[in-house]
Amino acid sequence: MADFLLLMSILSIWISVTESIVIMAGAIRFINKQEKKGIQIPENMDHYPTVTVMVPAHNEGVVIVSTVEHILRLNYPEHKVQVIVIADNCTDDTAERLKALKAKSSYADRDFTILERKGTGGKSGALNDGLELAWGEWICIYDADAAPERNALMFLTQKALENPEKHGAVFGRNKARNRGQNFLSRCINLELVTVQRVHHTGLWELFKLGTIPGTNYIIKANLIREIGGWDPDAITEDTAVSFDILTRGQLIALAPQAEAYQQEPEELKVYMKQRERWSKGNYQVVIDNIKHLFDRTSWRIKLHVLYYAASYFWFMIAIIVSDIIFVSNLVYQVIALFNPNVISPFQFSGDVYVYLVIAWALMYYIYVLQINLALSADIGQSNTQNFIVACLSYFTYAQLFLVISVKAFISLIGDKLFRRETKWYKTQRFG
Repeated sequence: MADFLLLMSILSIWISVTESIVIMAGAIRFINKQEKKGIQIPENMDHYPTVTVMVPAHNEGVVIVSTVEHILRLNYPEHKVQVIVIADNCTDDTAERLKALKAKSSYADRDFTILERKGTGGKSGALNDGLELAWGEWICIYDADAAPERNALMFLTQKALENPEKHGAVFGRNKARNRGQNFLSRCINLELVTVQRVHHTGLWELFKLGTIPGTNYIIKANLIREIGGWDPDAITEDTAVSFDILTRGQLIALAPQAEAYQQEPEELKVYMKQRERWSKGNYQVVIDNIKHLFDRTSWRIKLHVLYYAASYFWFMIAIIVSDIIFVSNLVYQVIALFNPNVISPFQFSGDVYVYLVIAWALMYYIYVLQINLALSADIGQSNTQNFIVACLSYFTYAQLFLVISVKAFISLIGDKLFRRETKWYKTQRFG
C-alpha cells in the first residue's frame, strides 16, 4: 500500500510539473508576441462601446472615495460611461462619502448613481440590482478597493473589439498595491504576479482559455442578462459566471495591459478567511461542472473543468500525501540517529523513495522558476528580495495554501451534510 501511494504521488507530481512546463512555454510565447506588438493607443474612441461601471461596496468607507475617483478619471469618453456604486447594506459612512464626492462640481456632468441597497445575496445580489439600472453595452466590474490605471477600461474594450462576436468577457491584471507591507503581502504579490503573468497568459495563448477574476473585467450586458445575472448562491460568483460564459460558446479574453491595483490582506487571519472562501467556491464550481466531462460540451469547457479539478483535488491530494511521506521519513531518519531500533511507518522497496525526493526537488525548482519568469515580465519586480521570498515561500506560504484547501473542503462537506447556509465574507480593508 505504501509503495502504491508513493508511486501515485510521484506520477501526479510529474504530471503537475509537465503541466507547469507547458503553461510556461505558452506564457513565454505570449510575452514575446506582446513585446513585438507593443501598446496601441487609439487616436479617438468614437467607435468604442458604451460601458456601465459597477462597484459593489459593503462598509467600504475607508477606500471607496479613492476607488470611484480612479474610475471617474479613466481615459474613456465620459458620455459613454455610466458609473453605479452600490452601497450594499452599509452600516458605516460609505453612502455619505459617496454623496459628498458626487456633489463636487468637477463631477456634476457625470452619469454617477449611488444605489443604497437593503437586500440579500451579498456581492452577487448587489451586482444584480445594479444591472437593472445599467444602460451600457458592456458591464465593467471593479471591487471597492480597486485603483484602475488610467487606460485600463480602454484596454479592456479594445480587446473586446478584436472579436466582438466571440469575446463575451475580457479581463485584465490586478496588482497588489500594498505588496511591501510584510512577508505575507510579499508572498501574495508573488502569487498574483505568477498566476497572471504565467498561468493566465499561458492558458490564453495555448487554448484561448480565460477565467473572470472578481474585479477589473468587462462582460457583454446582453450576455450577463441571458445568464440571469450573478448567482447569489455561488461563493465565488466570478468563477461560476466564467463557466456560464464558456457553455454559451463565448470566450473570456485576456487584456494584459489593463491593470488595476488592489489591496491585499496584511494579517494572517484576514488572509485565511478570504482564501478559505475562495477555495470553497472553487470546489463548489468543480462539483457543479464535473458533469461537462461526460456531456457534449466543447473541449475548452472540459479542459477548464479538468484544470480546476486537477488543481483542487488530484494534485492537492498528491502533494499532501508526498509531503506526509517525505516529512515522516525525514523525522524518523533523525530519530534513528539516536535510536537505531526505530522504524519508519513508510517502508518502500528498492530506490522508490529516491524518486519521490527527485520529484519533490523538481517540483520546488519549477515553483521557483515560474515565479521568477513572472517577475522578469513585470517591470521593477525582478530583484534579489523577491527571489529570496520566492525560495522561502514554498516552505511557508505554499504549505499554508494546503491547510486552507483542506479546511475549505471539510467546511464545504459540512455545509452539505448539515444544510448550513454559506455566509459571504468581506475582506477587511486597511487605511
